[in-house]
Formats: sequence, structure tokens, C-alpha cells
Amino acid sequence: MTSRSTAFASADYGRVVAPDAVRIERLLPGPIERVWSYLTDETKRRLWMASGTIGSTEGAAVEHVFRHSELTTADDQPPQKYASHAGEVRNHGHILAWEPPRLLAYSWNEETDTPSEVRFELSPRGDKVLLMVTHTRIANRGIMTSFSAGWHVHLDLLRDLLEGEPPAAFWSKFTALEQEYDARIPKG
Repeated sequence: MTSRSTAFASADYGRVVAPDAVRIERLLPGPIERVWSYLTDETKRRLWMASGTIGSTEGAAVEHVFRHSELTTADDQPPQKYASHAGEVRNHGHILAWEPPRLLAYSWNEETDTPSEVRFELSPRGDKVLLMVTHTRIANRGIMTSFSAGWHVHLDLLRDLLEGEPPAAFWSKFTALEQEYDARIPKG
């Protein structure tokens, strides 16, 4: 297992880019079409984030079906705060931008009072691909802390998958990262 599994590299942390937005980046093994397929192909996406459909045109429906317990082999339970996420959790939205294999954007959590937006931008870097995820329209700091930790863990799972590394336990890593982001994200 890589050292990333036990220590968090500074470059891996997301950063606040606007009062309601966080951006997180990962340099991943390419080519770009391979990384794109892990964003858009349900059978590949379910290995690091969530199953569910993502339409391939602007306005098309997006559904994520999160089953965090299936992401890693460790018997890892969510903290009490996220007990409702132990089973299946669904998230709905619509495609805002679809430009294969460089840009995918969609609304997030449309079923709530505070929907937000997620944007995936991919660019080649030699034999690697820079994946930049920007989550905007985040309702408050607490949600930003949670989203930041979640994206951090999910993108680490994607990187591990693409590099052929075994995945780390989801919830224990998420819990530690949520505390880290709480210390990193400015209050007020």
C-alpha cells in the first residue's frame, strides 16, 4: 500500500476558491479517455464513487447511487453523524456541460433545498491526466467541510484504482479528513 493511505499529502487537499466553492485536483495515470470513462461509465464509477446513470447531453438526468460500504474491503462503519449514509444514498441532478473527454458538469443534490454544482475538468499532462473537480454553490461551511473530505477520499480511491493499489477504508479516512478540513477551511 502506498504512503498516501496513511498520510495525507499537502498537494492532495482541496482548497477554497470562492466563499461557496472548493476545488480539488489529482494527477492520474492516462490517457484522458481512460479517466473520462471512470467518470461516465457506471460500472467503472461505482468502483470509486457511485453507480447510477449520467446522461450524455446537456439537460440529461444524473443519478448517483452511493453505497459507501461497497467501495472498500475493510469493515468500516460511518461515524454517527453519517449513520444514514451506511446504506444506499441517492443523489439527483442534470447535466450542465458535456464535452468529452475534457469537461463534465452537473447539478448536485437537486432533491434538497440547497442544490449545488460539480465540474470535472480533464487535461493531459504527458502520460498523465490532471483531473480538477470544482464543487460550487455549497450552502455553508459545514457542508463544504463534508464535501471536501468526501471528494478527497473518492478521488484517492480513483487514483488507487487507476494505479492498481488496494483501496483504503472509506469512513475512517473520511472522518480523519473531515477533521483536517475543519481546521483548514476558514471560519466565518
